[in-house]
Amino acid sequence: MIRARDLQVRYPGQPAPAVQGVDLQLDPGELVAVVGPNGSGKSTLLHALVGSRPLSGGSVRLCDRPIETWSPRELARTVAVVLQREETLFPLRVGETVGLGRYPHLGPLAAAGERDHAVVEAAMRQADVLDLASRRTDTLSGGEWQRVRIARALAQEPRLLLLDEPTAALDVRHEMEVLELVRRLADQGLAALLVTHHLNLAARYADRMVLLNRGQLAGVGRPATVLTPPRLQQVFEWPVAVTAWGAVPQVVPLRPGEPS
Repeated sequence: MIRARDLQVRYPGQPAPAVQGVDLQLDPGELVAVVGPNGSGKSTLLHALVGSRPLSGGSVRLCDRPIETWSPRELARTVAVVLQREETLFPLRVGETVGLGRYPHLGPLAAAGERDHAVVEAAMRQADVLDLASRRTDTLSGGEWQRVRIARALAQEPRLLLLDEPTAALDVRHEMEVLELVRRLADQGLAALLVTHHLNLAARYADRMVLLNRGQLAGVGRPATVLTPPRLQQVFEWPVAVTAWGAVPQVVPLRPGEPS
């Protein structure tokens, strides 16, 4: 679905690249979690994968085509992105906001049809925001707004879904429901990439994990392979223990001096 080779991104005026030498592969039906400390390049990597951050080296191919050859409309029909932050210029109703996800599939000035309305309703139902359809977006809580943004992405009917901290501001129930939804979509054939700080939830849901440190790969593979105490302590610069929930590794941060 998407292939990145020797990816490099450098911000103007910065002495070191934000992302350097990163290889990444994501296939249909796979959920990959990108994890790492603050400032490790996770969000920059996501932007680079969809061409919204210029590369200083390397390449990205989507569906075996260079990412730079995709038009914005083509890209929006294939890839949906939920960014960590989003500013709203003016409030809309929730139903209208989710309906924006259909625009890439409509012709110029074309009105939404019966199928478009059905897709929007299904997306709102999946993200548990159908009961908010008539609410204005400026009256929503942070968690409600996050779920509306995910619904809008689903309304695009993407083949690739990229999410940057999608569970931020969500309570436990909705946090788990979002991850269950993304896992279910991947099991149905969607390719999904999840940027998150939640190591333990990532380990429970992801097929593979990509661990970044200072813009470089520090580990790639199944959660049990990536989440090892020596590697995590080196990357996060904090003592940890790794236990198991069934066959899934779970990371326990230790207090200073606490035995592992």
